[in-house]
Amino acid sequence: MKNIFKKGIPVLFVLFGFFGCSDFDEINENPNRFTSDEVSAKFFMTELQIQLYAPNRFPYWRAQLIHADRYAGHFTFGFNGSWWNDGLGYDYNSGYTDAAYDYMAGYLGKLSGFINFVQDGGDLENEQFYAIGLIMKGLYYQMYVDTFGMAPYSEAFDPENLTPKYDELAIIYEGVISELDEAMSIIGDASVTGDGIELLTNNDLFFNGDMQKWKKLANTLKLRMALRAEGAEGASFAENAIAEAMAAPLLTTEDENALMEKDVEISQWANAAYGDVWWNFGLGSNWTVGRTLIDYLRENDDPRLTRYAQPIDGGEVVLTQAAEGEARDMFAKHAEFILQQLEDAEVPFTTTSGSKTVDGVSVDTVGVSIAPGEYYVGQPTRLNGFIYNQVKEEFFSRPADIVINPKNQGKPIFPEIVMSAAEGNFLQAEAIVKGMGAGDAQALYQEGIRQAMKMWEVPDGEIDTFLATEDIALLNGTSEENLEKIAVQLWLASYTDGFQAWAVVRDTGYPSELYNGVSDFDIFEVGTTLNGAYPQRMRYGNGAYNTNGDNTSAAVQQQGPDVQGTTLWWAKQQ
Repeated sequence: MKNIFKKGIPVLFVLFGFFGCSDFDEINENPNRFTSDEVSAKFFMTELQIQLYAPNRFPYWRAQLIHADRYAGHFTFGFNGSWWNDGLGYDYNSGYTDAAYDYMAGYLGKLSGFINFVQDGGDLENEQFYAIGLIMKGLYYQMYVDTFGMAPYSEAFDPENLTPKYDELAIIYEGVISELDEAMSIIGDASVTGDGIELLTNNDLFFNGDMQKWKKLANTLKLRMALRAEGAEGASFAENAIAEAMAAPLLTTEDENALMEKDVEISQWANAAYGDVWWNFGLGSNWTVGRTLIDYLRENDDPRLTRYAQPIDGGEVVLTQAAEGEARDMFAKHAEFILQQLEDAEVPFTTTSGSKTVDGVSVDTVGVSIAPGEYYVGQPTRLNGFIYNQVKEEFFSRPADIVINPKNQGKPIFPEIVMSAAEGNFLQAEAIVKGMGAGDAQALYQEGIRQAMKMWEVPDGEIDTFLATEDIALLNGTSEENLEKIAVQLWLASYTDGFQAWAVVRDTGYPSELYNGVSDFDIFEVGTTLNGAYPQRMRYGNGAYNTNGDNTSAAVQQQGPDVQGTTLWWAKQQ
């Protein structure tokens, strides 16, 4: 990607005009500026993709890592030594929420600038780039509204309207699906965006300019959204959209994955990765992998276990009672809970009980000695501040190196998942099990698992063994049991794509271990207004009220309270 940015540096200066200049034709009036035949929309593609899927470190940390990845149950904070207990994000914090909201809402300006220039009559008119713009719009809106709910859509692209109304999710979903249809119709049989300066290649971080893959991406997104909407009030469009998508090509094979390669050289203030958080701040900013994820992988002999996570450190660890406060009285319960995590993961260990004096106060201790070996233990999601001191990093698995590797050291970093071939197969299997399509659900389900594993470079032999021997690889139950398996596998395949994984849980209710929420508030975080329930959305940022207050308030009045527990239109009712 370094070369991509070098090639784009001259025209990136035009970017300021691209999103702010009222008269792009000035380029032709100054001999020191670029002429129109030297500028193409392709030079803005890289930025458009990066700013949606891997923005700078500030929003990447606060939107993806603090919220979506943890609501998804994939990552957890709160081990002793972390800056936060794992209640962060469940307890509302305006600073963190505002960062996430501003990132998503602010992307609209970048997107609208691109579309306005490439549409019919625009200064960079190109119908294939316009089709890409519509698909990027679909990807954006699906992420945006599935996070916050109602949002400006029908009036959002009018530059004269600074306070656009918020649209209902049914209207947005139907509108996006219609625009995806328009994009696919424009692409037709085209394979490229044009000739010469108009030819899109390595500025496209998804498909290197392959328009037929963009078309399959659009159709796969259409199927995702239609299946998510299906059954919701006012989603009469969904059934027909599902049938249309099932009859057209989808992302299904390894070479069709929409994976955005992570840049390993440019600044974290242009394009962030998990490693920018992990390695820049010491132990306090680190995190572990969630128990639900580790349990599904370990208990089903899933070969992705060693690709997703690292074995625990183990060794000699001491749990120490607090000298005062509520946590002191809960020590025995907390110690038992932590040791139960090791037992459940079949980790061999021994304990010794003791006591010592801390600041003149006698406190109990429990020494834990873990036998040498490779053990994988996930940290329970949503642990609160009471148990924080007993949650030792040595007990729980960290993410695999490929997830958290630092940039600028020549080490591999797992790409951003935009849309996978695994999902294209799982969605078809889901539609068939629901009676909304024809085909071999079992074959599609297993192909989805195969493609999900191949993303993480699992050898074919290990995949074949898993598919042949594990019950979770078979759709051999009732329709509901089979839908649960599909949902869990889609959730597993979305590892490092927290927004998608979180949506899967809210849509399907699976994994139920997450969706059912928590009830023991001696151990788990109750959450602001959640009362232990699973978070259904994020609150609007203060910027929404400051710049478009009347319409934001109207949306809240219609959608429900601006709290994390308000269920979105398409989500499974709690």
